[in-house]
Amino acid sequence: MKIFYLLLALAIIFIVVQSFRRFSASSIENQKYRVVKKEDGFEVRFYPKATFATIRSSGVNYKQVASSGFRKLAGYIFGGNNQNKSIAMTAPVRMEMSEKGSIMSFVMPEKYDMATLPKPNDATVEIKQSEEAYAAVVAFGGYANDEKIEDYKNKLVALLQKKNIKIIGSFNFLGYNAPIQFIGRKNEISIPIEWKE
Repeated sequence: MKIFYLLLALAIIFIVVQSFRRFSASSIENQKYRVVKKEDGFEVRFYPKATFATIRSSGVNYKQVASSGFRKLAGYIFGGNNQNKSIAMTAPVRMEMSEKGSIMSFVMPEKYDMATLPKPNDATVEIKQSEEAYAAVVAFGGYANDEKIEDYKNKLVALLQKKNIKIIGSFNFLGYNAPIQFIGRKNEISIPIEWKE
């Protein structure tokens, strides 16, 4: 009977911790966008200009890029810069992957711009501003892996082709949660498209 109560207590603690993490994640600043149109299976979004901390990698898939790129970008926002300043974590973490290599980016908080951001100590971390863009986006839950990312990317490409929507760039994987958040995980595949309003 003691084992039952111990397991019950552990389950309650696990649920409380995960709920707290989910609530904490919802208070993180997210990259701004506007939903332009909801389609069957995806939505079209408009993304205004944003500032990114970016790192390039020779990796061609999620498994190769995820940990090494994340460590370098996290180093920058946790004080690895010329002002020894901590910069708030935002969401999502963006990964653009192709056969030629990958780019991982952290969106910088909206209060910063190119002039006010601290300079990275690591020369491989670049600060860039994105252009305004339209993108088609599909969401999925759980933990991401290369198989899921490829599957949802292919589904989104097929939906865009079916609707004769022109793809104009490489796809991005967007990850919203810390690895230790087990419940309520959110991932997205984003593909830049040609769109007129």
